[in-house]
Amino acid sequence: MAGGWARDGAVQEQIEDSVSDAVSAARSRLPSGESARYCDECGEAIPAKRREALPGVRTCVECQTGRDGAVRHSDINRRGSKDSQLR
Repeated sequence: MAGGWARDGAVQEQIEDSVSDAVSAARSRLPSGESARYCDECGEAIPAKRREALPGVRTCVECQTGRDGAVRHSDINRRGSKDSQLR
């Protein structure tokens, strides 16, 4: 239910467009093209099955696991109540 000058369904369209933009942005960050035969970080061979499953892969499983573990997540409690975020 839109209010004011917005037509019915405008809010839902905006939400769908935002989700579509986020999905497109995430897909653009995925590796593509030819996969490396050897890991860019440690030089170990990347198994053929991994190269087939992830086109454009540049790292072995161990190095990628290390990269993924190094990602720092936000300290904001997004699941809790507002009161828990205000503390």
